[in-house]
Amino acid sequence: MNFKFIPAALTLVAATALLGACSKPVPSEEPVRAVKVLTVGVEGMRSGGEFAGEVRARVESRLGFRVGGKIVRRQVELGQRVKAGEVLAQLDPQDYQLAAQAAKAQVTAAATNRDLAAADFKRYKELRDQNFISGAELERRDATLKAAQAQLDQATAQGSAQGNQAAYTTLVADVSGVVTAVEAETGQVVAAGTPVVRIAQDGPRDVVFAVPEDKVAQMTIGSGVNVRSWGAQTTLRGVVRELAASADPVTRTFGVKVSLPAKDALALGATVTVLPQALERSGVQVIKLPTSALRQDGQSSAVWVLDTASMTVKLQPIQVATADGNDVVVSAGLQPGMQVVSAGVHVLSPGQKVTIYKEKTAVTPVNTAQPAIQSIAPSASTMAAPASAVSVK
Repeated sequence: MNFKFIPAALTLVAATALLGACSKPVPSEEPVRAVKVLTVGVEGMRSGGEFAGEVRARVESRLGFRVGGKIVRRQVELGQRVKAGEVLAQLDPQDYQLAAQAAKAQVTAAATNRDLAAADFKRYKELRDQNFISGAELERRDATLKAAQAQLDQATAQGSAQGNQAAYTTLVADVSGVVTAVEAETGQVVAAGTPVVRIAQDGPRDVVFAVPEDKVAQMTIGSGVNVRSWGAQTTLRGVVRELAASADPVTRTFGVKVSLPAKDALALGATVTVLPQALERSGVQVIKLPTSALRQDGQSSAVWVLDTASMTVKLQPIQVATADGNDVVVSAGLQPGMQVVSAGVHVLSPGQKVTIYKEKTAVTPVNTAQPAIQSIAPSASTMAAPASAVSVK
């Protein structure tokens, strides 16, 4: 064996292995994905503007005591129906009763002073008629009588005011309605005017809902509104009664009040669906796509459009106008007849080759049962074959 060629052979093998390790691997071909597509067409919208609203009383009053004090009793509860003149709550009246008694005593004292001044004036008038006193002296008595009468009038007015203050310690419902909120409890010290009970007055009902800024210009006072109750599934007809002059500082939406006929009064606080006729869009021809076809890229939306000639996809930016049920309405970027990928949009790349996905049909099972195989077990007669005779010599 010639050993002088062994080092050269080993060097050649090492160089070959090194070149193989440094060479770039052959890139794998991108897989051809199967996608679902739909043909862009024009169809009518199924729904219009739809909002959630709440049924409220047209007039809702927050009632409170006209004087301050400690609440010692509250006779009504949330949801209770009250009538005009019914007692709602009571303050501790002791201080006001004492003030009323003091005012009454002042009235008595002022009346006594007035009567004394009147008697003096009468006596001095008789003396003046007999020229026993001067006219100036009679005028002084007359002034004293008028001052005493004024003090009596003042004391009487103060007594009436104190009497009213004592009466104000009882909170009475001035209208009939339903208690929708209780804002103070027994034992709480409240100031004059602090709301204690909120009452929704009996009478017409309103449906209150909010619309965004881009829709408020289409709403007009007097326009019709369909109101559908969630509980009873009944549709009522209302009219826009009031539009908010400014947007809500938190939601930046505009409030709308819809008046309902008195005969169609709904339960207070009920949630309803509001369909303004001014925003009705049923039957308008638009381009719609399912939400699964959209690809969001930041603030913009796009779809994958299929090039049927090369069977590749490209990204097409679109503008979404609004929603119609579970579909989106496209205002720009698509034309009828285009092929749009409707599923799997987040795994595609521009220029990628695709195939159209075809639904697999279920194959009807065929009865391939073979006839029962006959038993190959040997029969008793077969097993009882005669044995060959063996001769023994």
